[in-house]
Amino acid sequence: MNPTRTRVVTVGEVMIELARGADGRFALSCGGDTFSTAIYLARAGVPVAHATALGDDIYSDRILALASAEGVGCDLMLRVPGRLPGLYLADGEPGTTPLFHYWRDSAPARALFELPDWGRVAEGLLTARLIYFSGITLSLFANEGVGRFLAVVELARQHGAKVAFDGNFRPRGWTADAGRTRAVYMEALKRVDIALPTFEDEALLWGDPSPEATVARLQAFGIGEIVVKNGAKGALLAVGGHQTTQTHVQQTHAYVPVPEVVVPVDPTAAGDGFNAGYLAARLAGEAPPEAAGVAHRLAARVIRHRGAIVPRTDAAVH
Repeated sequence: MNPTRTRVVTVGEVMIELARGADGRFALSCGGDTFSTAIYLARAGVPVAHATALGDDIYSDRILALASAEGVGCDLMLRVPGRLPGLYLADGEPGTTPLFHYWRDSAPARALFELPDWGRVAEGLLTARLIYFSGITLSLFANEGVGRFLAVVELARQHGAKVAFDGNFRPRGWTADAGRTRAVYMEALKRVDIALPTFEDEALLWGDPSPEATVARLQAFGIGEIVVKNGAKGALLAVGGHQTTQTHVQQTHAYVPVPEVVVPVDPTAAGDGFNAGYLAARLAGEAPPEAAGVAHRLAARVIRHRGAIVPRTDAAVH
């Protein structure tokens, strides 16, 4: 990665979160897949900023305050007068995957690359060391916003930035338009250096029969570093066109295993934590197999807690 560029820029929505706790009450917080990854990157000592759009309300103020307290740069968080951030409600019994309900159709983040000041975000991306976004990020934008975003990503990549992408496919965000969804993903994948998909998502969107099939499909786009997350089964790692493990080079069907199988308290943001752990380790110079081990350990910490963000007292990455 280009040593003259120092900052990671994550791109996506930050929403107000209402999550039911063990006592049955709902607690107010905030969340969003790429925002969670930004926080975990910052906790690992990685310079990072988050690009999004917020309103001018007190809840948007709280999002900015949280980002600032966590060391996440706020200079690419645009403010839109008279608008409110999206809201989601997470409801479920402890140890189960929560049911999520969303109110976000008018969230300002959906217009991030159509706002009058979107050029400020573009400038931030052009100077990034690494750009990180997800399928949820792509689902926010209309065609004009997607086009502008991917054009800037392409230009940043030409100038030395690396691009990391988690497919993170959520059908609800794409209004059942499978053709447009796949077309947008394919355009994004042409610009990716590090792919961090979850096999379950890839099977749902593309019909992949196995993680190995996911790797083969992504390698066809020229992606040189791929980590397919597969829950308790581990992660399939492929670098330079060949699948590898910690002990075997260029071996097919090879996984980096989960060090410890953890019964989750809440699986929310496990992938977001994994991605942050992996990218932080890679940015620090760790080899991919060792980085995947770091990622597994952070994901295990995340799922031991309710909500997307682990309390800071238990937030170590290594």
